[in-house]
Amino acid sequence: MDAARIQLVEPDGVGSARVFADGKWFRLQDGKWISIAGLASVDRESFVFAGVDGVAVTAKVAWPEVRQLLRSADDRVAWIATAKDPFRVAEGRTSSLGWPSRWEVRQIAASAEGELWVASSGGLFRQRANGWLRVGLTDPTMREWAVGDVRGVALDSKGRVWVAVPAGVVVGDGTHWQFFEGRDGVPYTDFTGVAVAPGGAVWFATRIGAIRHEGLDWAYREGGGWLPGDDVRTMTVDGAGTAWFATSGGIGSIERKPMTLAAKAAFYEDEIERHIKRTPFGYTSEVGLAGPGDRSKVSYSDSDNDGLWTAMYGAGECFAYAATKNPVFKDRARQAFEALRFLQKVTQGGPHSPPKGYVARTVRPVELPDPNVGRYESDKQEREHGDRLWKAYEPRWPKSADGKWYWKSDTSSDELDGHFFLYARYYDLVADDAEKERVREVVRDLADHFLEHDFSLVDHDGTPTRWGRFGPKDLNTSPSWWVERGLNSLSMVSYLTVASHVTGEPRYAAALRRLIDDHGYASNIMNPKLQTGMGSGNQSDDEMAFMCFYNLLAYSKESAWVPKWLFAFHAYAVLEHPEMNPFFNFAYAAHGRGASYHNAWGDYAIEPWAGWLDDSMATLRGFPLDRCNWGHRNSHRADLIRLPAQHSVDVYEPRQGRRGCRVNGKVLPVEERHFNHWNTDPWDLDYGGDGRELASGTVFLLPYYMGLHHGFITSVK
Repeated sequence: MDAARIQLVEPDGVGSARVFADGKWFRLQDGKWISIAGLASVDRESFVFAGVDGVAVTAKVAWPEVRQLLRSADDRVAWIATAKDPFRVAEGRTSSLGWPSRWEVRQIAASAEGELWVASSGGLFRQRANGWLRVGLTDPTMREWAVGDVRGVALDSKGRVWVAVPAGVVVGDGTHWQFFEGRDGVPYTDFTGVAVAPGGAVWFATRIGAIRHEGLDWAYREGGGWLPGDDVRTMTVDGAGTAWFATSGGIGSIERKPMTLAAKAAFYEDEIERHIKRTPFGYTSEVGLAGPGDRSKVSYSDSDNDGLWTAMYGAGECFAYAATKNPVFKDRARQAFEALRFLQKVTQGGPHSPPKGYVARTVRPVELPDPNVGRYESDKQEREHGDRLWKAYEPRWPKSADGKWYWKSDTSSDELDGHFFLYARYYDLVADDAEKERVREVVRDLADHFLEHDFSLVDHDGTPTRWGRFGPKDLNTSPSWWVERGLNSLSMVSYLTVASHVTGEPRYAAALRRLIDDHGYASNIMNPKLQTGMGSGNQSDDEMAFMCFYNLLAYSKESAWVPKWLFAFHAYAVLEHPEMNPFFNFAYAAHGRGASYHNAWGDYAIEPWAGWLDDSMATLRGFPLDRCNWGHRNSHRADLIRLPAQHSVDVYEPRQGRRGCRVNGKVLPVEERHFNHWNTDPWDLDYGGDGRELASGTVFLLPYYMGLHHGFITSVK
């Protein structure tokens, strides 16, 4: 069906919809729209539609001109709107309602008594016995609304009139009115119509997406994850509350169904098992799809951060097992740990073997094309024209000793943060005695690697990786590393703290003492990231810092410094408050609930901020089940505060107008943007994507299970 020819969409009374196009009505059957027998207009001067019990009714209205079909509650009266006139159809008669033809009819609405309201190019009108009365709407600041172009009107079950105009939305009883615009949360105002739902929700169709309003919330539904096309020409809502849209891309619907967080988690877990996990080790990142949203065939590829993403997935499974004792979660956690353990073992014994303890970024089977081809030249270009510290060496992908795998070198600090985050969770929450020894082995080997190489991760070429420098010579004296001083100090102190906790061996505590007493690492942690306010800096750093702070405060024996580090964590977490990130919120709340900080000026509460749990739950509830990378456009919205470029320390790509937040100061809800991982900038307004990539549900699973484990979420149902 040609989307451009669709004129009407209406409920069919049996859970689906009817569509009017090319003079015929269609219904959905087996995924296809088929014409409905007996409901075709026989000539262009008449319009046929289904009346009581589906019996065909013929109205004396030219069907190409029909814009809207409105029905009474008992289906015995109908009103038909064209651009020039609304008509009343009852008892086989079609009557013009005498509309002033100089104004174009946009939409009509009828009260329970059959009185019409008309949204028109000339304003809002109400039907009276002696004709049409223009309805003036004056807000408290004496601004006149609805004096010109009124885009839509609808009446809800309480008799309230909802009016859509380019300035915003007005609702009232005909005498008293309430006004909403962008600063009140209305996302976008290029309206094409209004429809009310049985439960009190109101839908607004626009030229870019649809808006759902209920209570105090305005929810924006735009992009391929919600609609087949962004230009919504007409819409309706059926008796079950399902909204149906005729868009530039065809017919779509949005249905609301109750679902527990546990059921959502189970859905994501199933997708990860069926579609996401790569190689027999189960590396968990994202996959390509056969087509937009088409999961019939997936294509796997390695990621620079397979170790990190698998670690975060595995940590979630550890929390899940601790909260439920379900052996399924234990099996998944074990698989994730073994996948990370393999990244350490696979690097050893081959022709290009780094020092013991080194972990690879990821692996890929040798049956795939050699990833080294052309890599050296591209690395040289990156070093010469991009990152001057970038490493250019061969091979970037050495082969394993058994010849079965390529493993990726030049491992970064975020990979290491993920490894230690999972190691600690698995050791404490899942591992039995034999498995604990396996954890001790990988932690010991990696920590000893740092001690033997001046706290750096040394690659097979004998030099530190690009992002694997944690030693005092680099962090405290090198101009190239001062930006990473705080975060990398936090990382190394947390690594050694975990190593001391897991192995019990004193050399890690001794090394930690040297870094604190001789090199100021404890003080470096007090400013873990250079930030200029909320929304500034690299988001990957935030993800890394929260994992490291969580570990550090869980295991540190540095009694003099722990309160100070908790204060530093609090200061960091406050900057993340508007991001509504449940992982960040729960990581801080696990240590900060009931906490206070004492200094020379007194005692200060450093508890989580007001609303931290509500924000976290709103995000968990808001995650769409569909984790395809559908694009989202938001920079045109009226309910946003734009962040000027100088609010970000992103010096590589100033993004004036492309970053912002809602008028309440918080980032866009998760259902109005797409991201694969928590390292994505949530202050971005526009997100690319075409639905051809499927991300894992780890972004939901990790905080959900973490919340269960810590008691922030009190039910697994």
